[in-house]
Amino acid sequence: MNKKILKLAQSAIFAALAFISFTYFQIKIPVPGGGDFTSIHFGNIFLVVAALTIGGFYGGLAGAVGMTIADLLDPIYVIVAPKTFILKLCIGLIVGLIAHRLKKINLSDDKKYIMKWAVIASICGMAFNVVADPLVGYFYKRFLLGQPQDIATALAKLSAGVTLFNAVITVIIANIIYNAIRPILKKVNLL
Repeated sequence: MNKKILKLAQSAIFAALAFISFTYFQIKIPVPGGGDFTSIHFGNIFLVVAALTIGGFYGGLAGAVGMTIADLLDPIYVIVAPKTFILKLCIGLIVGLIAHRLKKINLSDDKKYIMKWAVIASICGMAFNVVADPLVGYFYKRFLLGQPQDIATALAKLSAGVTLFNAVITVIIANIIYNAIRPILKKVNLL
């Protein structure tokens, strides 16, 4: 099978998983000023698993597409869909850069090495998100959407806390899933 087609098919599966987990496994949290929300969700888990499994570009694209479609279908989040696409793609690229380009975890059979660098790559990708999501969100809402400074600031602060919580959960669960499915994918030559 053509490797590019295989990666696109795997990306589509991960995009669907990111979409489902963001859409149906989330807790919306209203923010001050009304009409705006942040959320605790599990969409990033499948983004990180995808980046660890199929690489940064395809994994990031899967998460970006899945969660952007989820945003576009939700009237609350539709306005932040462009921001979602860019940030999720960046998370995947960071995870993939560290795990595959720098540390080449797919070429190793050392379980400790793989786990160590999968966790570090996940932490780096999610640390980027913890900083970038509230920061980009502030500028996006303040200057592109014209929200008052106090509301944009309050949203950024709340978003930072929620994003940190999501990041911790993502790193833990994504690495449990990745380390569980990795041997199976390697055995059937899908890694």
